[in-house]
Amino acid sequence: MNEFIITENLCYTYEEDGGLGVDVLKNVNLKIVSGEYVAVLGHNGSGKSTLAKLLNMILVPTGGKIFIDGIDVSSKDISDDEIFSVREKIGMVFQNPDNQLVATIVEEDVAFGPENLGLKPDIIRARVDEALSEVGMSDFAKYAPHRLSGGQKQRIAIAGIIAMKPRCIIFDESTSMLDPHGREDVVSIMEKLNKEHGITVINITHHMDEAVRAERVIVIDGGCICMDGAPSEVFSNMDKLKEFGLEAPQGTELLHELNIAGEDFTLPCLDDDACVKEILEKYNSI
Repeated sequence: MNEFIITENLCYTYEEDGGLGVDVLKNVNLKIVSGEYVAVLGHNGSGKSTLAKLLNMILVPTGGKIFIDGIDVSSKDISDDEIFSVREKIGMVFQNPDNQLVATIVEEDVAFGPENLGLKPDIIRARVDEALSEVGMSDFAKYAPHRLSGGQKQRIAIAGIIAMKPRCIIFDESTSMLDPHGREDVVSIMEKLNKEHGITVINITHHMDEAVRAERVIVIDGGCICMDGAPSEVFSNMDKLKEFGLEAPQGTELLHELNIAGEDFTLPCLDDDACVKEILEKYNSI
């Protein structure tokens, strides 16, 4: 399988006033295969958003290497053509959509990225229409973004990235400012992009119920990767998660507490409906 992203001993140090440096990422070694759906977890300040900005070339590593589709983007010798090529392949959706929307009309905002790629007008038109359809916002093409809800704005921000046809999209806390309905809409779009279009999705989040829907979960703590595996593997280690200031999904937490009280539920149970079913079946049989 094609390894789309590779980091080797990746480090990043923020320089503070007075010349003191804060090590945010420390020797991170990571491989993400093309077409994967990965969730990245970690408490505030763990380094997960810094990792996102490094992978999207917003920040430059202070140590180690990053390879995107075989190109060493951390190299001082990287050419302008290579930089342009990588930026075409990776898109990023930020936490606050207002920071990403640039035009006064929705369809013009979605067209902004393709225009900067130098595409012909007819191709741009087709991409805008397709992207708005993908996120369920075709009826809002002529709207002003400021008239939209937070969830609708985030869908427009996603459409702007989709229109550029990247091979990978990084969602950096993209649901944290949304209500439950808006969150579900955005996560459903992530899943659709991954499953139907083969786009590599990296969802950086603090919502456990989002992470369980990914194929793979990575936990970052103190700038290091501490856990990496399938959701069933990561969320089965409740004690270790708590060490990193994280919790499992609520249903899993409940069954875990019941087991501590003397029950014998099988963990992890990652779906809330499945947890409810297990509880009802057990106690209805008593």
